[in-house]
Amino acid sequence: MKVLVTGGAGYIGSVVAARLLEAGNEVVVLDDLSTGHADAVPAGAGFVRGRVHDAAGLLGDALRSFDAAIHLAAKSLVAESIRHPELYEENNVVGSRLLFDALASAGVRIVVFSSTAAVYGEPDVVPIPESAPCRPLNPYGASKLAIDEMLAAAAPERGFAAVSLRYFNVAGAYGPYGERHEPETHLIPLALAAAGGQGELQLFGDDYDTDDGTCVRDYVHVVDIADAHLGALERAVAGRHDVFNLGNGSGYSVREVLLRVEAVTGTTLPVRVVPRRPGDPAVLVASAALAAERLSWVPRRPDLGVIVADAWAFARRRGVGAA
Repeated sequence: MKVLVTGGAGYIGSVVAARLLEAGNEVVVLDDLSTGHADAVPAGAGFVRGRVHDAAGLLGDALRSFDAAIHLAAKSLVAESIRHPELYEENNVVGSRLLFDALASAGVRIVVFSSTAAVYGEPDVVPIPESAPCRPLNPYGASKLAIDEMLAAAAPERGFAAVSLRYFNVAGAYGPYGERHEPETHLIPLALAAAGGQGELQLFGDDYDTDDGTCVRDYVHVVDIADAHLGALERAVAGRHDVFNLGNGSGYSVREVLLRVEAVTGTTLPVRVVPRRPGDPAVLVASAALAAERLSWVPRRPDLGVIVADAWAFARRRGVGAA
């Protein structure tokens, strides 16, 4: 299968591209490198630099040779989305619409989309099923929900075999592929940086309605996330849009994650409690039963210690905590 991977120079996209190549697929990455890294594009993948908005012009007639597209390119910072919602509308929503138009015109009908648990907002029921109401608390989540809805409409109208994968908290690393965002906002790489002597860790709020007062999240290994995309490509159904949650089905509080980081790194973290960030729900834990049933997907690396250890190995590879 020949697959276009938008955002394939980013964290999750690079692992998706690598796993696709290992499975024998032909891969072309489309990424503008605004947040991705050229050296994260796996060897063996083609690379086109540019925005998804311009996919039709950048790829031209070559777009007709693709069998499928995995769409991961997006802005994804919650705080930034609250400050500048217009950027998330223009980049995420408008860019996706133009990409889907280009794919439809080129006859590319299989589309797997990188969605998010942020579409649910503050859930009524935990673990969260796909049938839960979608009430995003920030423009980032709203932009992803708008794209889910776009695909739901496009699938029957354009014959797309479309799948939205709603990730919960993706973490870990895969050899040379791992998190290196700028700025970094995710807990585990921030905690690992603090463990490596790169300043103190800010803990955003310890007054949530949880057992220890800190947010609870469902952490899933990036390789498990990547493998779900391969399953979605194989099982997407023409004319239908399917939605699947991807998570482990269990949650860890921020303080529990920090204890695991301390155990893996052998350090005591410097932590300072600061006020909550706007738009952070207290608990987000997935029900991934539908993905197990329909995609035959179950996390094969569910242990938080393994997730943290893989992320720490990547951080050490990049010089964090080096003596």
